[in-house]
Amino acid sequence: MITRRRAALVRYRVLPWWARVALIYLAARVVSTVIILAIAAGQGANPWTGAHPSYVDFATIWDGHWYFIVAMTGYPEQLPLTVDGHVGENAWAFMPVYPFLVRGLMIVTTLSWPVVSVAVSVVAGLGAALVFFKLMLRVLSDSQTAMFSVVLFCVAPVSALFQLSYAESLYTFLLVIGLYLVVQRRYGWLIPLIAVMALTRPSGLAFALFLGLHVIVRFVTRRSDPFPWSERVSVSLIAVFSALMGLLWPAIAGVVTGDLTAYTDTELAWRSVYIGYQHLVPFAPWFQGANWWLNSQSGFPTGGVVVLLLVAAFGLSLFLRPVRRLGSELRLWVLSYGLYLLAVFFPQSSTFRLLMPMFPLLGAVAQPKSVAYRVSIVLVFIAAQTGWLLLCWGVDGADWTPP
Repeated sequence: MITRRRAALVRYRVLPWWARVALIYLAARVVSTVIILAIAAGQGANPWTGAHPSYVDFATIWDGHWYFIVAMTGYPEQLPLTVDGHVGENAWAFMPVYPFLVRGLMIVTTLSWPVVSVAVSVVAGLGAALVFFKLMLRVLSDSQTAMFSVVLFCVAPVSALFQLSYAESLYTFLLVIGLYLVVQRRYGWLIPLIAVMALTRPSGLAFALFLGLHVIVRFVTRRSDPFPWSERVSVSLIAVFSALMGLLWPAIAGVVTGDLTAYTDTELAWRSVYIGYQHLVPFAPWFQGANWWLNSQSGFPTGGVVVLLLVAAFGLSLFLRPVRRLGSELRLWVLSYGLYLLAVFFPQSSTFRLLMPMFPLLGAVAQPKSVAYRVSIVLVFIAAQTGWLLLCWGVDGADWTPP
């Protein structure tokens, strides 16, 4: 038995890097599939499926159904209104690249939405894992640590999204390519990438901030890291382009519906069940959410204090040695995306999913080389993935924990 294990390990190690990444990814997807099937076996009837749904049917619930609506019928020209006149939940909250890509492949293959939408996520997730290895190898210069980063990437608590009918898998693939291009200083390719990425998931503004900070850092460090004028101008213009792409979808929604605030009003509809209908005030949602979740009868601003402590802890974490080893570019992305979430996102159960773009931090978690540590962290991640699927994906009737 030991000899067979050693032989299998030797065969694995002589495989090309892409084959090893693919094996890790496929093994992780098998683990996630087993967990999802176990939850589906106990799933009762719900708004999307009957009891005990099949894998692909269970994988297309929640926002997957909204993407299906977009793929089949497009976007409404007239916004739905609640009985008290507020904009209700509607398809404008879901960007078009993923559902239209799936729709196109459905036409070509004649396969159903559940099959094609899940297949697109699985393939995009594999692409993301392959590029993530190259990114980690670039910043860590250690192939074993880079490969273990891939392991954590593939079994992370929300990694089941790589095989669910959500746009996150495709977006992660595009984002990791974008980060790799910035690290490689191959800026020109960012233009078409940003154009697609910004219409896959809301990301244009965060990526624009990232590029702006990248320009500042490169300018400050230009003596040790030359920053020619051609690159200064090109990256600055690409940052502006990313910001414009970040505003494009709200503009399209406004033009089509005749309501300039159609997109933000649509997004606000989802948080109305917590705090009612309010205007979007940048950097207020986290304090609003914390005050709602941690309502203190004493009058002490518990929620605000907790948010400030979280912000301080997040900022300090970027200066930890393992995180510093990731390089300035990846740290700047994590900072930029964190600021974006702080500015616009209302914290609730979807927070776990919304943290997925911070995946570069897995490179810091992967650095300790202790076998016991690495086995333990993988098991912890798989347990957390199980918990996330049970809490957020499974439907228990009047469910208030959407993924």
